[in-house]
Amino acid sequence: MPHALETRVPPPVVLLFAAGLMWGLARLSPGLRPHWPDAVWLAAVLVAAGLGLNLVPKWWFGRAGTTVNPMRPQAARSLVVAGPYRFSRNPMYLGHVLLLLAWASLLRHPFALAGVAFYLAWVTRFQIRPEERMLAERFPDAYPAYCRRVRRWL
Repeated sequence: MPHALETRVPPPVVLLFAAGLMWGLARLSPGLRPHWPDAVWLAAVLVAAGLGLNLVPKWWFGRAGTTVNPMRPQAARSLVVAGPYRFSRNPMYLGHVLLLLAWASLLRHPFALAGVAFYLAWVTRFQIRPEERMLAERFPDAYPAYCRRVRRWL
């Protein structure tokens, strides 16, 4: 049974909420911040990968002539299975996770990882699962076969 929040909150809004949650959790106990001199470098690599996983899939969607709007999965005209979609069914959401991990690296606080877990749980429940249901209805042969070949995250 669909939930009222399914595909209602744009994933970038959830991303920003999770980032704010991470910041707030890190501020609760600043004494737990370990010294980690390579945190900025790790964050830079994660940001580059996260942005790549947000931009490159959009290009593949445009090439396929289908919607990239996560609020309207029912508008999908074709199933994109090439490019980064050969390795992950959700590379854009994976890119968001990498951006949050970059933020956690900069915050250098173990509690910040709770925001990453929140994002993963929210997006899986209220965005990915509804999208998967819709794609299975829209592409009843191709989508289940694709799901058997490619994992949800990695």
